[in-house]
Amino acid sequence: MSATTQTGTTGTKGSRTATRLADGRELVYFDDALEPGDAPRPPHELHDPRPLPDRFAPVDGAPFQGPRMRRDPLTGDWIPMATHRMNRTLLPPDDACPLCPRRPGADYTDGEVPDTAYDVVVFENRFPSLLSVPGEDHGPESVVDVSPAAVPGGLWLDAPAAGRCEVVCFSSDHDASLASLGERRVRTIVDAWADRTAALGSLPTTREVFVFENHGREIGVTLTHPHGQVYAYPYLTPRTEQLLTQASAHHEATGRSLLRDVLDAELADGRRVVLETEHWVAYVPFAARWPVEVHLAPRRDVLDLPGLTDAERDDFATAYLRVLAALDRFFVAPDGSPVALPYIAGWSQAPARDPRRELGRLRLEVFSVLRGPGKLKYLAGSESGASAWISDTTPERIATRLKEVLA
Repeated sequence: MSATTQTGTTGTKGSRTATRLADGRELVYFDDALEPGDAPRPPHELHDPRPLPDRFAPVDGAPFQGPRMRRDPLTGDWIPMATHRMNRTLLPPDDACPLCPRRPGADYTDGEVPDTAYDVVVFENRFPSLLSVPGEDHGPESVVDVSPAAVPGGLWLDAPAAGRCEVVCFSSDHDASLASLGERRVRTIVDAWADRTAALGSLPTTREVFVFENHGREIGVTLTHPHGQVYAYPYLTPRTEQLLTQASAHHEATGRSLLRDVLDAELADGRRVVLETEHWVAYVPFAARWPVEVHLAPRRDVLDLPGLTDAERDDFATAYLRVLAALDRFFVAPDGSPVALPYIAGWSQAPARDPRRELGRLRLEVFSVLRGPGKLKYLAGSESGASAWISDTTPERIATRLKEVLA
């Protein structure tokens, strides 16, 4: 297995070491930047001893088949059919978590990380919803009409779900959380996000890169180890398509950027602005949907994570940790103790390939399904059935509470 180690590449402060797992998936270690007095780091373990077959090997003599996706004729949305994920790992015991590093002296059987320790590590998901298979045609001509002859053509469209799914482990400490990590580690995580956005965005099948974290069992997390994910979609997601449609109409009418105008309007109004730093603004959006929701946007117009400067990445680490700490104090249990907030955090970035790319702007959205201690917001009839959102509170109330608990 080959490996490459680089220091300070693609805007990173620390080092980056890439290798391949036994079945051919890529794995990349990202190390925190060394500070004065730190000892040099030993080389990472790169060899994966598991007897895994090549992930693209034939199955029962038949060529490997990657996941497929179908277009909903009523909405135009593409829906990947990831049936193999039904058998993915679900809430394993702490001593069998596949995201933990290899235990010193223990047999390495089914863990995904060969080394006994790491700062941040990224690897291709073993159970991906999206996967590009070598030799498969992934262009527009790969979209096929599977309608019966009696049905008008173009009604039922099917295509390879030719993307990529990666896991980003934030720490080798199984009991940690992103909120418990220091600024130096969060900066390394930002560097990893930017690196993977650039790498996956350059793949010929990618139209959009989505970086996100699911935190908390209420969200549906299947592995409690601190981690996030990166998806490279072969299509624009519905939310991004809606945003670009609105941004295009706004630009045509005003000549300005919709997302720039939204940030400026929030700053001018001020009521929903939660935190301001030199490079970042945290605010509750004017039409917030979730019981708890906050957005973080750079002051400077930036299209995507790779476009952030060193100073912006450093400042984000400070600002984001303050926001996460406030979110964990948002709700209080009957005994007066804070309630750890389950959340989803996702980066909205300009699409990798679209003539409207310049209308995008980087933004992190953080929101929670918790509407009170022990109470969840269920997406029932109106939200799920009609995609018609109804809020349980007001953005101003959310912002007021976040200001109260912000350290």
